[in-house]
Amino acid sequence: MTNAAVLPTNSLGIVHADDAQLQVSGLNVFYGESHILRDVDLTVPGGKMVCLIGRNGVGKTTLLKTVMGLLRQRSGRVTFEGQEISALPPHRRAKAHIGYVPQGREIIPQLTVRENLLLGYEALPGGMGRHRHVDPFVYELFPVLESFLERRGGDLSGGQQQQLAIARALLGKPRLLLLDEPTEGIQPSVVLDIERAVRQITATGISVLLVEQHLHFVRQADWYYAMQKGGVVASGPTSELSKAVVDRFLSV
Repeated sequence: MTNAAVLPTNSLGIVHADDAQLQVSGLNVFYGESHILRDVDLTVPGGKMVCLIGRNGVGKTTLLKTVMGLLRQRSGRVTFEGQEISALPPHRRAKAHIGYVPQGREIIPQLTVRENLLLGYEALPGGMGRHRHVDPFVYELFPVLESFLERRGGDLSGGQQQQLAIARALLGKPRLLLLDEPTEGIQPSVVLDIERAVRQITATGISVLLVEQHLHFVRQADWYYAMQKGGVVASGPTSELSKAVVDRFLSV
């Protein structure tokens, strides 16, 4: 696998990922005997934003969790940067430069913003023991965090917590970032801030696989996959996302 230490970085300090690619092939995932994902095929090219759309309960979150290794597939393959990672546990996938921001954010409310951010370094060699200072590039994306470094994460608003969760994932220098409903339950002005930040992240060369329901945000992506009953039933460039597809698959 490519060594992040020798890859060039941009002005934000984020590793370029022009060669990063995720390939999901024939993925089948079960909860007990319930068949949740059915023969899912999906590709995320390097430096592109791909959006998963679909009604609640169709398998979008399950797909992200399987890519991250939190759920195991019964059959199929997950390949990242040409290497099959289907058998790797989540911490190995994080160290392979896959970042994950789950639905609900999962920051640690008792820790300060600074302490939550530093946890992102656990994906890098040496972890927090080697990386003791927050890389300031995250403040370029999310300026509010610099003002709240000593505030407890649990005291932030939902939108600020979401920005913290994304910034924490970025400190692990991912080449692929998985985002599960990053604008859920967030006030409109902060939704726009997060949209802007994700566009900037993608512009640096990081690939993004996004689950999202806001149509405006969905259209920022390069490509979409629509899911229904655990399978991919439509896909294409978001520039060609029709009203019929939106009405059928997008919860708005």
